Amino acid sequence: MEPIFQIHNFEIIKTLTDARRLEILRLLMDSPATISQLGQIIGEHPAKVRHHLKQLENVGLIELVDTRLVRGFVEKYYRAKARAFFIQEMVLPRNPEILSVPIAGSHDLALEALSKYLRQLGSHPIDLNILPIGSLDGLIALRQGVTCMAGCHLYDLESGEFNTPYVRHLLPDQAISLITLAHREQGLIVQKGNPKMIKSLQDLTREDIWFVNRNKGSGTRLWLDNQLTKEHLPSQEIRGYRYEVRTHTHIANAVYEGKVDVGVGLLAAAQEKDLDFIPLFHERFDIVLKNEQLENKKLAPLFDFINSAAFQRMTQRLGGYQTEHSGEIITP
Repeated sequence: MEPIFQIHNFEIIKTLTDARRLEILRLLMDSPATISQLGQIIGEHPAKVRHHLKQLENVGLIELVDTRLVRGFVEKYYRAKARAFFIQEMVLPRNPEILSVPIAGSHDLALEALSKYLRQLGSHPIDLNILPIGSLDGLIALRQGVTCMAGCHLYDLESGEFNTPYVRHLLPDQAISLITLAHREQGLIVQKGNPKMIKSLQDLTREDIWFVNRNKGSGTRLWLDNQLTKEHLPSQEIRGYRYEVRTHTHIANAVYEGKVDVGVGLLAAAQEKDLDFIPLFHERFDIVLKNEQLENKKLAPLFDFINSAAFQRMTQRLGGYQTEHSGEIITP
C-alpha cells in the first residue's frame, strides 16, 4: 500500500499556489466530480480544468475513480486522495483555547456526534478533527505519527476478529490500545420504497442497477470485496463499482438524490435521509490510540463521555448502534 506522506512537500506547495487548483481540490474533497462539473462550478473551460487536474494528480492529491459513458462521451470522475485531507489538517489555524485532536480513519456518525458534543464543552472544549480516509490509511497515519487516533472497523477473515489483527500487523512495536466506540449495522441503502426491488448483493450485477462504492482501504470496501469474492460476483459487472465516496453520508446522499440506486452503508445514514435499508452485517468500531494518550488528562472528557449513559442514549438514537460494550479497552 502506498504510504500517505511519501511525497515532495515543495511540489505540493508549488501546485497549490494556484487558487483555481486549490478550489478544485476543495471540491473534490467533498465528493467526486467530472471535468465538466468542475468547470461549471469554477467558471473555467474544460481544457484548463483538465490541466489543473493533471497537476494535482502528478503530486498525488487526486485520483481517477470512475468512468461513465454519457451520451456517447466518456465522463471521468476524480476525487481527493487521503493525503489531501492530511494537508488540510496540517495547515488549519490553531485556536489555543481549544484542544485540537485529529482522528483519521473510517467514517462514523456516532464519532461525528461525539465530536459535536466535545466542541460544546464549556471549560475545556476538544476539537475532534475527523479525517475520513479509510480504516487502513488511518492505522498507517497513526503508525507514522501524523494523527493522534484512528477510527477502525476491519474484519480479519482468518481469525474472525475485528481490528486487533490489523493493529498487531501494522503497529507491532508500539504500545497500542483500542477503545470500543460501539457495534453498528451496515447494509444496502436504497431509495424510499425500494422501487428497484433490491434484496441482496446479487442484485448489484443487474443491468438496471447503478451502485456507489466506498473508497479503497475503508472497512466497508474491504468487507464488500471479500463478500463479492465469496459469492462469486465479479466487480466488473457492477455498474458504478469504481465510483467511490469517502463517507456513509455521501453514500446516502447519492441514493437520496437519485444519482445511484444503491450503496453499502450504515443504517444510521439511511435513517438520516429516510431511505430504505436491507441489513447485511454487524461490526465493531474501535478508536485506536497509543497508550500514552490514555494517560493524557486533557483527553479525559472524551473517554469519560464514551463511558457515559448519555453517550449511549445519543448513539442509540442514530439507529443501528449497540452500545453495551462502549468504552471497553482492548489490548491487541
